[in-house]
Amino acid sequence: MQFSESWLRQYVNPSLDSDALGHAMTMAGLEVEEQHSVAPAFTKIVVAQILSAEQHPDADRLRVCKVDAGNGQELQIVCGAPNARAGIKIPCALVGAELPPAEAGGKPFMIKVGKLRGVESQGMLCSGRELGLGDDHEGILELPADAPVGEDIRKYLDLDDQIFVIKLTPNKADCLSLMGMAREVSAITGASLCPPQWNSPAVSIEEKRKVSVENKDLCGRFAGRVIRGVNPLAKTPDWIIQRLCHAGQRSISALVDLSNYVMLEMGQPTHVFDLDKLNGDITVRWAKAGETLELLNGQTVTLQGLDSAGKMQEAGVVADEKGPVALAGIMGGNHCAVSDDTKNIYVEAAYWLPSAIQGRARRFNFSTDAAHRFERGVDPQNTVNCLEYLSALIVEVCGGQVGPVDDQILNVPDRKPVKMRLSRAEKVIGIPLTTQVVSDVFKRLGFEYKQEGDAFIVTPPSYRFDIEIEEDLIEEVARMYGFENIPDTPPVATLKMSVKAEATRGIHLLRQRLALQGYQEAVNFGFTDLESEQRLTGVIEKDVIAVLNPIASQYGVMRSTLWGGLLVNLKANLNRGAGRVRLFEAGRVFKRDANVHEEAGKVAGFHQPQKIGGLAYGSFVPEQWASATRAVDFFDVKGDLERVLDPLYFVTESAQHPALHPGRSAKVFLMNDQNRIEVGWIGELHPGLQQAYELPLAPVLFELDLEPIRELGLPVPEELSKFPAVQRDLAVVVKQHISAQALLDAMNASKQNFVRNIELFDEFRPKAGSISMADDEKSLAFRVTLLNPNETLQDPQIDAVMVSLLGAVEKKCAARLR
Repeated sequence: MQFSESWLRQYVNPSLDSDALGHAMTMAGLEVEEQHSVAPAFTKIVVAQILSAEQHPDADRLRVCKVDAGNGQELQIVCGAPNARAGIKIPCALVGAELPPAEAGGKPFMIKVGKLRGVESQGMLCSGRELGLGDDHEGILELPADAPVGEDIRKYLDLDDQIFVIKLTPNKADCLSLMGMAREVSAITGASLCPPQWNSPAVSIEEKRKVSVENKDLCGRFAGRVIRGVNPLAKTPDWIIQRLCHAGQRSISALVDLSNYVMLEMGQPTHVFDLDKLNGDITVRWAKAGETLELLNGQTVTLQGLDSAGKMQEAGVVADEKGPVALAGIMGGNHCAVSDDTKNIYVEAAYWLPSAIQGRARRFNFSTDAAHRFERGVDPQNTVNCLEYLSALIVEVCGGQVGPVDDQILNVPDRKPVKMRLSRAEKVIGIPLTTQVVSDVFKRLGFEYKQEGDAFIVTPPSYRFDIEIEEDLIEEVARMYGFENIPDTPPVATLKMSVKAEATRGIHLLRQRLALQGYQEAVNFGFTDLESEQRLTGVIEKDVIAVLNPIASQYGVMRSTLWGGLLVNLKANLNRGAGRVRLFEAGRVFKRDANVHEEAGKVAGFHQPQKIGGLAYGSFVPEQWASATRAVDFFDVKGDLERVLDPLYFVTESAQHPALHPGRSAKVFLMNDQNRIEVGWIGELHPGLQQAYELPLAPVLFELDLEPIRELGLPVPEELSKFPAVQRDLAVVVKQHISAQALLDAMNASKQNFVRNIELFDEFRPKAGSISMADDEKSLAFRVTLLNPNETLQDPQIDAVMVSLLGAVEKKCAARLR
């Protein structure tokens, strides 16, 4: 919101200077983002009159002007402006004047006596751009004929007036007007409010244009009237043009300027139609399929279309019998716009429901001042009042005969009372309050209220759409009390040193361990694109969690795996010349689950587990002289995970995953008291996905559930044995398709006493034609460690254990002793 200080002080004039006023507004939540004078600093520029303008003897584009600068000063100034002519009044920079720098950071321009093509020039005639009043530099700035010659131009044009640029929060729609700002300043400072006064124009014709509002969920109130015989070529008053300029608006024509002026001053957008271009009755409705409209900005839009979430979104329209003539609450149509030939007009002011306007302008890739206000909420009780104000201005400036107002009230929201407890306000704000202080705040704000004990029941005004809950009223009390008056008291609390959980491992330790294995942490969005999500998980589209308002097309769905982001990171690194990449990420994934109920930290119907995932690409170790270069494989990454998860023990089991190579992928199981807990996947990227991501080599990926791998359990102390351990080797022959893990599981399941550890130390596959084994067999050798903490083991005990282990693998794995 931008406006001039003089405009604001017409309606509220507190006894504060400009800086103090800006500070007071900022401390009340109306942040003054920028404050500056109308024009930059300059000196010795006065109102002057050109007495004569003769052609320069040696230059076609220069004129030698005789200028009356006041106080008996008659100057000779050489000027190149095409509009320099006798009789006009203009700004004249005298010798010694300092003009603003031509560009930011430059030096001021000093005016001296000089010669142009041999003719002496004793000053300079200034354009608006040279005074910092805009970009127009085609000619000198022409002043009104009654401008007093010799008067300082800063005083005459009020160039020391301050421009305030207010950065409003989205809830402060009531401050998107001068009257809204004046109300706030009045409440903040206690200065009296003086709203603008006007006389409603007398109705001189009985003509009405029939209006039918078909959709009450679009338009809650619609008011309009006919005005005939206007003069569209009438000149907009200079004071209105000046105020529009100070508010960042350019003058277009009298009818448009007056409509913009009422919007800026009162907060109610209005629209003026050329009555003779409207065909028949007016209808307010949602757009129909296939309808288009050429807007005032020249853009032709299709009124029904998809929003950013892919849902069909309708736009509201004002239509005549031939079709839409305006985009409701956003912009008018081009073919019904007022022009220099307009004689009769239809003026409308409406209350469009915020829900009917929100997001519509963004769908068409533009925004307007009207849409900015309507989507936040415009006072529905002020509609006719603003229409009368605009009508009075039009009749005053452009003339015309005025018809009666046709006002239809259809769906105006009720302002529901809101309760605020004094004790709650004291707790939230952190200061002692009294009923007198709070009552004074609500009176200054113009709120109707009643007291029930220490509680206030407040009925918000029709223009305050942001007052809905108790905290909104508490915020108003804090604003009016003054944020700078709230003491800066540091919080005091008893610090409790929490006990470190021995049985649980922190995520930071897992991060540190992965970093020690050479992995670098990546942090990605929780969103991904639909194509990547489907090809990495195989999930069908209906089970994908779509983002309603994605920040970009590639972030349209919630991720259910960390691999999508990591593969994008890998591709980005390879594109920048990296040859060996190790990445990991810890974060949440998102899946549909009807069994999840709403509670703290959870959303009903959605499971959000934490995962830790990663990938390895390139050589298994950095290039060096001591090791031959080879690509990283499944077992390299499995070894990395064993070191990261230690002391937890896990096993892998061959399985297929849509994102992994069919023969080089496995599920990961944690072994806990002989129980297997599935915690994730590890494997090489699927060849099809390797091609889709255009990767020269296939990375090895892993992804694990975070919660199970954090649970370590409490350590169990054990006395060191006084007796020696015994080791025995067991070599068996099995079919080649039987995994070593299957044999280990069979032996561990037999639960033999004295067995402390079993580990595979050798694998032998025969050459074709071997006598001792068939071609489809292999030999696996295991080292068994046995220990009796109470006595030295004897051979009969050892032999019994080994026979039992052999029997277990013979029975479950069809193994035979080698």
